[in-house]
Amino acid sequence: MALLLLVAILANDLLPVIKALCGIHIGVISMFDYSLAHWAAFFISALVLNLSPGPDMAYIVAQTAKSGKRAGFFAMFGVWSGAFIHVIFSVIGLSAILATSATAFTVVKWVGALYLIWLGIQALLSKGANLATGTSEPAMSDIKILKHGLLVSVLNPKVAIFFLAFLPQFVVVGSGPESAQLLLHGILIIVVAAFIEIPIVLIGARLKDLLNTRPSIGKWLDRTLGTLFISLGIKLALSERG
Repeated sequence: MALLLLVAILANDLLPVIKALCGIHIGVISMFDYSLAHWAAFFISALVLNLSPGPDMAYIVAQTAKSGKRAGFFAMFGVWSGAFIHVIFSVIGLSAILATSATAFTVVKWVGALYLIWLGIQALLSKGANLATGTSEPAMSDIKILKHGLLVSVLNPKVAIFFLAFLPQFVVVGSGPESAQLLLHGILIIVVAAFIEIPIVLIGARLKDLLNTRPSIGKWLDRTLGTLFISLGIKLALSERG
């Protein structure tokens, strides 16, 4: 009898807590309550956009071919970190500054363009040494690879404006705060990127052995990547806010 009384008292005390936890759970579910059509449109768009070649993808492939799978993953994490920064900027509204301020956009654009051109010139001047695994040149540290990947992504104002233009299209009235919805969809774009870029790193890592036995291929690939980075830098320099 005493045990039943104790259970009843504890249940009475815990009831408000249980109700509160259930309310939070239901609130979270309703906050991100989207239709199947919404998710289908979002994930298809995110997949297509992540498949589009650009400086981020070129950098990941270059580091993977040069130093193998580990370097490729650090390059990828750097690019993801840069993308996440753009997501945060979009959520707090800083990306709007790049979209509305010609001066801010121009400054970031030229810094990013010059950085890409600098990476391209380095690749061209290496004459294949950058991708030759047998070279005596010291390998770039993991942290440095990650930092370069972050800069390649962060210093591209077109990425910031992309997030600013793309993410709000999937904000649904009544599904929670706009900032929370923007953050959720921004993170999911990076998750979708993982399904594309991880296989690219795993496949690209096989190039390392090939480049070690065929230096001529390394020289050709370095020149190709160098030209690609310079072209992307020029394209960025000539780009407009719209």
